[in-house]
Amino acid sequence: MSKRMKRRIGMRRRISTGLVTGSMIDCADNTGARKLKLIQVVGYKGVHRRLPNAGVGDLIIVSCREGTPEMRRQLFNAVIVRQRKPYPRRDGTWIQFDDNAAVILTPDGEMRGSDVKGPVAREAVERWPRLNSIARMVV
Repeated sequence: MSKRMKRRIGMRRRISTGLVTGSMIDCADNTGARKLKLIQVVGYKGVHRRLPNAGVGDLIIVSCREGTPEMRRQLFNAVIVRQRKPYPRRDGTWIQFDDNAAVILTPDGEMRGSDVKGPVAREAVERWPRLNSIARMVV
């Protein structure tokens, strides 16, 4: 089935992935981390020698590069809440943010921080309902 046919039928459009392994991401919560480095995309199955890439709402493993001494040089699970690369929505609009940002999670999947700075993409909130309770603004 061609891409054009899929759009006419109304199948889910894939979010354009804007982050690859090694990307530096801002931390959007109040855990004490400021800059995160993307290490791995959880559940990524790709082609040999292709860098794993991630988009809004994806679960990733990050390393804290800047922040409090307790947070630095540790690995955490995180969810991407904003990306700079434009991506389409089902209604035909395109959305893009000013920065790349993620929220750190506990190993159980709970939010580690209690507050999220800045807007959160609606796609991330649909996939992670717990984000909705702590996000101030959902775009």
